[in-house]
This record gives sequence, C-alpha cells and structure tokens, in this order.
Amino acid sequence: MTELLDKRNFYIDGKWVAPAAPHDFEVIDPSTEDPVAMISLGGQADTDAAVAAAKRAFPAWSETPPAERLAYVEKILEIYQRRAADMAWAITHEMGAPSDMSAADQVESGTYHTKNFIRAFKDFEFVRPLGAHAPNTMISWEPIGVVALITPWNWPMNQVTLKVIPALLAGDTMVLKPSEIAPLSSMVFAEIVDEAGLPPGVFNLVNGDGEGVGTQLTVHPDVEMISFTGSTRAGIAISRAAADGLKKVALELGGKGANLIFADADEKAVVRGARHVFYNSGQSCNAPTRMLVQREIYDRAVETAKEVAEKTAVASAHEPGRHIGPVVSKRQWDQIQGLIEKGIAEGARLVAGGPGLPEGVNRGYFVRPTVFADVSNDMTIAQTEIFGPVLSIIPFDTEEDAIRIANDTAYGLTNYVQSEDGDRRNRLSRRLRSGMVEMNGESRGPGAFFGGVGRSGRAREGGIWGIEEFMDSKAISGWDSKA
Repeated sequence: MTELLDKRNFYIDGKWVAPAAPHDFEVIDPSTEDPVAMISLGGQADTDAAVAAAKRAFPAWSETPPAERLAYVEKILEIYQRRAADMAWAITHEMGAPSDMSAADQVESGTYHTKNFIRAFKDFEFVRPLGAHAPNTMISWEPIGVVALITPWNWPMNQVTLKVIPALLAGDTMVLKPSEIAPLSSMVFAEIVDEAGLPPGVFNLVNGDGEGVGTQLTVHPDVEMISFTGSTRAGIAISRAAADGLKKVALELGGKGANLIFADADEKAVVRGARHVFYNSGQSCNAPTRMLVQREIYDRAVETAKEVAEKTAVASAHEPGRHIGPVVSKRQWDQIQGLIEKGIAEGARLVAGGPGLPEGVNRGYFVRPTVFADVSNDMTIAQTEIFGPVLSIIPFDTEEDAIRIANDTAYGLTNYVQSEDGDRRNRLSRRLRSGMVEMNGESRGPGAFFGGVGRSGRAREGGIWGIEEFMDSKAISGWDSKA
C-alpha cells in the first residue's frame, strides 16, 4: 500500500500548525477506494485560533490600499498557474475528476474567476455618488470583517476562488473550511497564498466536517459573514445557526435545471444537453438534469440522448482521455443508486444505463450514465437533485406547458432554452424562475455572476457582484466633493 500523504496541519496566522488535538481522517481516492492522504479534523480550539488570527489581522488588512490588495491577488494568480499540475493531481485524487478534465476545467475555473475578479476590481468604485439628484450623498462600500468560507467537493477551486479572491479584494480576513472529503486542493491553495506573502492572519485554513468546524464557524461571535456552497439541507441549517448572531449569510445551493428544447432547436441541442448532465459525473449544481422536449421531436431526442449515454466512457480518473470518472464517495454512490431504483419503481422508462457498476468495473465509485424517458415532473427523479450522471426527459406541447413544468420545482439555479426563435428565447428568459438562464449553448459572459433563487440560495458569486457580496454598503450625506 502506498504511503499516505500527511496533511494533518492547518494554516493559521501565516504558519502551518498542528491541530490542538489529533482527529485523523482519511481522504479516499474514489477511483480506487484506497486512502490517499491523512488529514485532521479540527476542533473548537483550532477554530478559535483561526478566527482570532483573522480578527487580529482585519484592522490593518482592511485599511491597505486597494492597489496593494490587487497586487497580492495578482501574485496568487501567478503562483496558482505555476502550480496547476499539483492542483490537478490533488483534484483527481480527492474527488475523481479525470486527469485531463482536472487540468483543463477544474483548475482552469480558478484561473478564470480570478482573472475576472481582477478585471472587475480595477474599475471598482469604493465611494460612489448616489446620483445627480443628490450631489452630496455618497454610497461607500466597506469590508465586512472576518468571513467564514465553507466550500464543497464537486468543484473545489471554482468555489474557493469565488470566495477567497473577492474577500481578499474587499478587505476582509477569512477562515476557509473546505470539504473534508476533498481538502487536498485547498491545502495546495493555502501553500500558494503562503508563497504570495499575505500578511499573517488574513487567510486561514482549518479542515473539519460540517457538524464540527462548520458549525463552530457559523455560530462564532467574531465571524461577521458565512459564505457557504453545498446542499440546500446544510444551507438551511447554517441560516438557522447564524441567525442568533445576525450574520450575513450567502448561500449557493443545489439545482434541478430545466433544459427546454423546442422543435426548432439546432441539431446539436440534445447532444449538448446530455453531455452537460454527464460532465463531471453529474456532480454540478447547474446541470440541466430535466430535459423538456417538444412533442414533435421527442422520440428522436430520446434516441439521441440514449446514444450519448452509451458513448460516454466511464474510467479511472487517473487515465487520460475524455471519459467521466467516479462520483466522490460511497455515500454519494449509494444515494444515486437509490434514486435510479426509485425512478424505475415510479414508472419512468429506463433507456440507458441503470443501477449497478459499469460493465467490467468492480472497484471505485463509478455510475453508469443513465437516461430516463417518459418522466412526469412529480416523480422523485424530477424533483430531487441526484448529483450523478442521470438525465430525466419530459415531453411538452406548448410554450406555456414548458414554462409550467420548468418552474414546478423548489430550486431556481440555472435554466436552459434551445430555440432558433429569438423572440421566444427572450420571452422565456424572463419567465423562467431562476438566477441564470443560458440559451442555445452560449455561456454567460466573463464576470457575470453565478447564483440562484428559491432553494438554490441567493448568493451572487463572480465579477463585481461577487466583490460586493463580501462588503457592506454605507450611505453618507453631507459629502464635500471639493475636499
């Protein structure tokens, strides 16, 4: 057996320090089911030490000139890009993203967001006039204080950079608690921050689980804000726990996106939608897992989705190629299998994939790319975020029918529209209940925020909105514009 990486230390007050009390926890490689590293889960003493360091660092850091904070972030980006191979290795081994996908997409998402924040920050006005009608009233944007950043395992650097970078630029100090299932990439990130030379205490990292360090941060009296990405269930618990302290809470939660494919959609719409569902082994909150297809092209769409599933290779994350890897854990695998079985039991028509491991696989948390047809929107698989490579196809007849089905969900993260009719696309984009709408395969522009409504939370992450998320606004009257 390969010797485990020893990653038990935490990054607190500018140093790597041993936990106050040992609490070993194995990080499992989901491709092999073997442990790859040993971390420690933090306790109250570790949480208190990290928060205290951040609190001490806040007065000086919050008053640094914006240009100085920007220079630190630019240095972090430079080192991040140099350490890309180390980051990709960590993500592949901790959460199972295939090696090529880790390098090209998982790691690159951190680069992308950091560059967008740098661009937005260069034009950021910390003190802005209210308007020509009130020349002596200004709106000032100011750092919040100590912020707790709780990130998930499915897109580790995507979420870490969407929180750490804007918090740094805003002038906040912070404690990062990554997922205990996939902490290795965040520890590489802490090494990057350390090399960049940030003042001690500005950035701190403590590993732990949600019930331990997560809860301790949420209720800590010296933490002013919680930024959390994860399940809706956990987000609700965090909101309740943070309420007594009247903390600011930003939640980016689950999704159950609808992909509306009309008869006039381009010929690649179904292929594009199915691939998006299977991408990252289905472990993306913005995956378009409900494919709503107009009746005229429904049978052909089902057959196309079936072909995409059957052509989607599943293999070890350690291998190069365009395949999908495992899901992150045995717990996740079991949950997905249960939902696939539920879909069959409730009468959905299984056209590809299904329960069990892929053919020829007997080790690792691999899931067969699965397609259900003839799904009704009240079925469990249509209402529950499965977080695996499982697509549900639902027929519709009219535009009104499609809107009704799409909006019949507690979630509201991303919806998708495929149609060559521009007027229809514009109408639908306004009527679909979600924080984001993507149409005809066109991604949102650089610097557009990521975030939802309803049970998807209401965080706004990315670009100028993401920086403002980590600040408080102040209205000031009697401003002397001549001073």
